[in-house]
Amino acid sequence: MGVPIGDLLPRTKIQIEQIDSVAIDAFNAIYQFLSIIRQRDGTPLMDNAGRVTSHLSGLFYRTAYIIEAGVKPVYVFDGEPPEWKKETVLKRKETREHATREWAQARAEGRADAFKYAQASARLDEQILDSSKILLRHLGIPIVNAASEGEAQAAYMTSKGDVSFTASQDIDALLFGTPRLVRNLTLTGRRKLPGKNAYVSISPELFELDFILSSLEINREQLIEMSILVGTDYNKGVKGIGPKKALRMIKSFNIQRALDDLGERLDYAPIKQFFLDPVVTHEYDLTWAPVNEEELVSFLCDEHDFSRERVENTVQRIASARDEAAQQSLAQWL
Repeated sequence: MGVPIGDLLPRTKIQIEQIDSVAIDAFNAIYQFLSIIRQRDGTPLMDNAGRVTSHLSGLFYRTAYIIEAGVKPVYVFDGEPPEWKKETVLKRKETREHATREWAQARAEGRADAFKYAQASARLDEQILDSSKILLRHLGIPIVNAASEGEAQAAYMTSKGDVSFTASQDIDALLFGTPRLVRNLTLTGRRKLPGKNAYVSISPELFELDFILSSLEINREQLIEMSILVGTDYNKGVKGIGPKKALRMIKSFNIQRALDDLGERLDYAPIKQFFLDPVVTHEYDLTWAPVNEEELVSFLCDEHDFSRERVENTVQRIASARDEAAQQSLAQWL
């Protein structure tokens, strides 16, 4: 879910062609595909063996689109979450289980809200994660297995300059120190507003950490402190404190004084320190390999019943895009 302060942060539009390389929060992207790519009654896409394939469809075709635009993607997978995130993980599990029950009832009754509950029931399991990694390896896309949080690892790689951008829907990556965060990179077209019969256009947005801090007239530690007051994946927010009020308080005095004035007790120090100095791995390989067309087609078409013609056409477009990028790089070098 991430930190709910996004509406307060300035951002600009960015064209996908302006992105050269990007570390993508894999769990975040896969959840999106599992939630969105479904039939009208909320049933996910499946192969003939009954295995969910919504994530493979989204991952394959959206990654192909990104590559065709000249972007080099890296997918970063979560590792072990910090101890104090267990409560959030448990609550999310309970929410999914409730949504699954509601979806079954709504679908049986033919209700219009079945899709909403189906989206909320989306969950990752080992089969989904393993098949996602197999697909990416066949595409020649680098995979990084984070030591802990994927956003933290992606932020670290971006801050080092190994990639130019971090991509996630969650604002957390900014708290972890990424200099540039792109949202909506793995989304496209129109998106239905929750609970409304209305749609909004989706396009990539760029959040630049230095510009945000300058605009809000705070530093990164204060950004983290205001987020802790509002609530993060690692702590409940203070009741009645929204982003604007949290910003005013943090600009006036530090988080401890804010908590004292509010009569609240919160062990915020380890959470703040985790954002400032997260657990990351320094060992990863960002080598982009050629597409293994034979294995890719076999995996998607023979194992998971994808359209062979559509997959082969997409593979050819990816190959052409990579050839063009390689020729441009060679021309610049010469």
